[in-house]
Amino acid sequence: MATTGLTRGMGSFFKECEHPESRWLKGQRHQGPASLRMLESTLKHHLLPTFGSRRMGTFDHKVVEAFIETMERNGVGLAAQTHAFVRLKTILLDAHRLGLYEDNPVDGVQPPQYDPKRAVIPSLAQLQGIRTAGDDAFNLVAELMSGCGLRNGEALAVNVDNIVADDVYRITEQVNQTTKTYARLKHRKAGEYRDVPLPARTKQAIEHYADTYGTVEGYLLRNPKDITLPMPHHTIDNHRGIPITDVAEWMGHRSIEITFKTYRHLMPGSIGKAAKIFDLGLAA
Repeated sequence: MATTGLTRGMGSFFKECEHPESRWLKGQRHQGPASLRMLESTLKHHLLPTFGSRRMGTFDHKVVEAFIETMERNGVGLAAQTHAFVRLKTILLDAHRLGLYEDNPVDGVQPPQYDPKRAVIPSLAQLQGIRTAGDDAFNLVAELMSGCGLRNGEALAVNVDNIVADDVYRITEQVNQTTKTYARLKHRKAGEYRDVPLPARTKQAIEHYADTYGTVEGYLLRNPKDITLPMPHHTIDNHRGIPITDVAEWMGHRSIEITFKTYRHLMPGSIGKAAKIFDLGLAA
């Protein structure tokens, strides 16, 4: 390995990665705007302050493990810990491929671990409370999250034309939090979609909202200041002390969506049966 590579400052390497014209950042073009924004934030707030003065030759798995332990002690959230570790790992593996390290500097490092004690499954009474905690737009989003397992951005892009059967809703896009426009689904290519069970009560909620407020090209939730634009995330970000991101964490990502996958595995091709089961189980 070249001596210049060993004595080079880690900070200069990260700063090059952070620059929009850097080869490394250009290699991340497959990521969406929100992911790129998170990447830039992670570089700025976690990686550069910690490793800005460290020399390449002093970097190994022990340094990475100490970095994770420090984040834990400082109370950094699990999501931020995971993002920081993944970005650090990606950059170091690129440095490894470039020959700056003979050995993989993250080999054997345990990534931040999710604490299962933080997972909470809401009771039916709590679920009903969330569904009625805000105005009609908030309540519709909460209904879509609990009834269909949609992410909050996917719920904001709800379209009455995506009801492709009485018991099936087709998720085709989401409202991107960064660009505030309709965008492809997370982790999917443009034009790809996924079908999910549509409980009767959720279908009724969609149709009732459409009948009450109307639609624009089938879209229900519009920007209150300009109905030609999607409803931005901040419009329903917090109602009565319940952040919409917490609703997503509580109902969409941690429970309902996983259950959908289980039902699709047990009953392939019978998405309608799953919709009926969820309609019975989620009715409050």
